[in-house]
Amino acid sequence: MERGLYIAASGMVAEQMRQDQIANDLANASTPGYKADRVTQRAFAELLLSNSATGQQIGGLTSGVAADRMVTDTTPQPLRETGEPLDLAIGGEGWFGIQTAQGTRYTRNGQFAAAADGTLTDQLGNRVLGRDGQPVRLRADGGVDAAQVGVFAVNDASKQGENLFTGTPAGQAAGSVRAGALEGSGVDPARTMVDMIASFRAFEAGQRVVRTIDDTLQKAANTVGSMR
Repeated sequence: MERGLYIAASGMVAEQMRQDQIANDLANASTPGYKADRVTQRAFAELLLSNSATGQQIGGLTSGVAADRMVTDTTPQPLRETGEPLDLAIGGEGWFGIQTAQGTRYTRNGQFAAAADGTLTDQLGNRVLGRDGQPVRLRADGGVDAAQVGVFAVNDASKQGENLFTGTPAGQAAGSVRAGALEGSGVDPARTMVDMIASFRAFEAGQRVVRTIDDTLQKAANTVGSMR
């Protein structure tokens, strides 16, 4: 296979994955507690086997660009006041515990609601866990005691969809729960739009390379075929 075609095509596939990630981030730019993703790529620098001046090993030989892995930025975001009694936010590190059919999941989205049985639930109807690991119950006035809501430390948190995370529980976290507020989304819309435009330009450049190589190969085939 023509090496140039493979390199250009691999770059286009990597940029397509990056565009999917960026589109998902933009769709959640206003989702409370959402954590933005970043796609890391292995690029041209890895084509260099060693530094010609020092002999230091740099990387292995590769034939193009690849989307290496997706990294989630779990940095806590600023809180905003909502005035809603069942809106909760974590100041500092930690996660809300959510009881789901698949087991305990974790989230930073504190946009909660009241269930008919008097427990606190997320928008999907999953119960929110307290510091004792049991579902949080509402007060008689329909409010919630923020001090009773669990804030859990989680190692190796990874996304599972619906703004929920899974990971290894590590006891109670140092963060504190604040009522009547929500954590903002971790997406910067302006920066994300710039990233999307840059990704589109890179994808289009790969398309132009593929077309140029295809035209060159076609001309070469026609020229060779017409020779006597």
